[in-house]
Amino acid sequence: MEIFGISSQALLGQVFLGLINGSFYAVLSLGLAIIFGLLNIINFSHGALYMMGAFVSWIGLTQFGMSYWASLVLTPLIVGVMGIAIERLLLRHLYQLDHLYSLLLTFGLALIAEGVFRNLYGISGETYEVPELLQGGVDLGFMFLPLYRGWVVLAALSVCAVTWYTIEKTSLGATLRAATEKPELVQALGINVPVMVTATYGVGVALAAFAGVLAAPVMQVNPLMGSNLIIVVFAVVVIGGMGSILGSIVTGLGLGIVEGLTKVIYPEASAVVIFVIMVVVLLLRPAGLFGKQA
Repeated sequence: MEIFGISSQALLGQVFLGLINGSFYAVLSLGLAIIFGLLNIINFSHGALYMMGAFVSWIGLTQFGMSYWASLVLTPLIVGVMGIAIERLLLRHLYQLDHLYSLLLTFGLALIAEGVFRNLYGISGETYEVPELLQGGVDLGFMFLPLYRGWVVLAALSVCAVTWYTIEKTSLGATLRAATEKPELVQALGINVPVMVTATYGVGVALAAFAGVLAAPVMQVNPLMGSNLIIVVFAVVVIGGMGSILGSIVTGLGLGIVEGLTKVIYPEASAVVIFVIMVVVLLLRPAGLFGKQA
């Protein structure tokens, strides 16, 4: 069976590959959406923190013998603590200022982090072996699916679902949203608002590091991996709606699939299709697909 002159097997294969890319987009844009939606910070260092997550995982494996499964838990905690330090020492002074200040600060931090890792490890990249349990693959009939790539999709979707449910459907999430919208009122109820704000930034950073751990066995770990991806992720967040938790997840997955299909139908446009969609969405709905119109 052919669709647009292309075999259905090829199209379905690209849908799966696009879903894998979309999983990275979803987790990274989710972290960005949390930080912007709840803290009003444009975190341009998100790509660098994603890169740091991959490097911390690789260093843990090569220098300390830390397993991949331990890295999935420990690396987000380690990088999340770094994020907490950044928020406490630097970002807390910018909350009352224009968004441009936080963008410039985090952009500078991204350049510093990238420069440090380039100086230490170069740009050729380091390999991270797929864990033994997830080596090999399964024949789906229309494509051979590596087990690890299937695991990436499952892990990313699970983390996104748990994060969305916690923020949107639990009392903790309601308290957090109230703390960012009416901090004086929440503070009067005896809740430590600064601690909640710091923890929120730490969670957003930890999500970037988690995506970095997932990415380490798929692509080479190198200092440029974050800068190559962050522009696309920002486009995903803008299309979904700045600060929209659900929008970042759905849009990330959807655009990954669209990008994968474009590589089969019209490969020349695959590198720009997301940005074309962003322009169209902003013209028709400036707040994004899931954003609230002013």
